[in-house]
Amino acid sequence: MSVPTDLDERFRASAARSGLLAASYDVIESELGPLFAAVTDRGLARITFDPEPERELERVARIAGPRVLRAPRALAATRRELDDYFAGRRTAFDLELDLRGLPDFTLRVLGELARVPYGQTSTYRELAGRAGNPRASRAVGTVMNRNPIPIVLPCHRIVGSNGSLVGYGGGLERKERLLRLEGAML
Repeated sequence: MSVPTDLDERFRASAARSGLLAASYDVIESELGPLFAAVTDRGLARITFDPEPERELERVARIAGPRVLRAPRALAATRRELDDYFAGRRTAFDLELDLRGLPDFTLRVLGELARVPYGQTSTYRELAGRAGNPRASRAVGTVMNRNPIPIVLPCHRIVGSNGSLVGYGGGLERKERLLRLEGAML
């Protein structure tokens, strides 16, 4: 027996509204292709360029708890802000973020990353210095590669010391597209 689509959607929305979920997820269509996104009661916890949720669901469940369900309505604000960003109507995100479980250095780096303005770039070395460890540019590169919330935490704005596009978890083509969208590359 299958559940009618409208009943399933109402169940998911009700579970999310009632606080019965540890996290909600959906696949959001974007200019860069489908994005897997997950939110908890604390905020946006994950965005990946891999729309296949199995691996990501395990990661989300590890930090939030096992009650993870696809509930598109719970991601309405995330979807709206991403749509506005890709349409050129948004230059900063107002979403709360759930970064629990990350090491202190990673949190410092991501905090400094969030300060890199729209349409500008910084280098791994500069970001390492701002995070309190100027010799840790390789470690910053690892943090950028493992960024749990790309686009919103704009790791695409971090470039090599000579301005070259290096390393991006979503691929260099996506990094270039994001920088062009922001006017940081001609």
